[in-house]
Amino acid sequence: MKLQSNWRSSSAIATLATVLAVATPVAVKAQVPTVRVDGSSTVFPITQAVAEEFQAEQRGNVRVTVGVSGTGGGFQKFCIEDGTHISNASRPIKDSEAEACEAAGVEFIEIPVAYDAISVVVSDENDFIESMTLEQLTMLWSVESQDDVTLWSDIDPDWPAEEIELYGPGADSGTFDYFVEDVIEVDSRTDYTPSEDDNVIVRGVSGSEFALGYFGLTYYLNNQDELRAVAVQNEDGDFVYPSADSVNDGSYNPLSRPIYIYVNKQAAEDIPEVAAFVEYYLENADDFVSAVDYVPLPSEDYEAAMNRFESGETGAIRLREGL
Repeated sequence: MKLQSNWRSSSAIATLATVLAVATPVAVKAQVPTVRVDGSSTVFPITQAVAEEFQAEQRGNVRVTVGVSGTGGGFQKFCIEDGTHISNASRPIKDSEAEACEAAGVEFIEIPVAYDAISVVVSDENDFIESMTLEQLTMLWSVESQDDVTLWSDIDPDWPAEEIELYGPGADSGTFDYFVEDVIEVDSRTDYTPSEDDNVIVRGVSGSEFALGYFGLTYYLNNQDELRAVAVQNEDGDFVYPSADSVNDGSYNPLSRPIYIYVNKQAAEDIPEVAAFVEYYLENADDFVSAVDYVPLPSEDYEAAMNRFESGETGAIRLREGL
């Protein structure tokens, strides 16, 4: 499939289109059907790319809106009556969120769309952090360290006695949940700069040689002129950098994970445009996922996901082991 849209200039094009629409009298036309998506900032680049290309192919007959409220915020908008049609999620749905969906009468179809890696990053001006053990990462981010670990030399005596500056996702983010629950496995300190917008984290970390942050792989890959990844020790004791290869071969653990979309089953049945969008997403996922620097699933997983969607299988059910 040939990807035609220039996603980075989409907002400018949309603004120009609005100006022209106001300035030029046009005939009134029927309201365009809208597919409503919200949720994870990590999944956003994939879904936004799919949305722009899908709308282009539909020649203005369908509108797709993609918001960024974080995974938790997205489920709050999804698990309600007349909520969003699709929710982007960088972690599986929580039991409490599934219960909220059930209470609202929302049946959902869970669809994995890609692999991502949480990247730990520092400024390219940082010349002292090359790698970290999981123990050091936990010491750095643990709530119990908040008052005692304030200088980099508190982590490693060979590092400078300079104040630690931390940036990371906010508490509504699935990336935050995964990092806390599956990587450091303790409550996170709160004296850091949180944001649901990963570009804010990029600017914060790149602006100081004594800053460190974490977010999804694609934001690191797209900002390597300003940021440097930190190699993190895996379960085998090896220090590994985030990359498509290390995610695929399983060596970048425990910081790699699958990411998802959740589809409102009733919306997919009642609104043809929702079903068409999800089918287009899965049919072309490999191209879009690769284009925005994430790691595609094996083709058989996309086929299984399509079968799940077409059969209407609902609930929080893993597609296979590890997915």
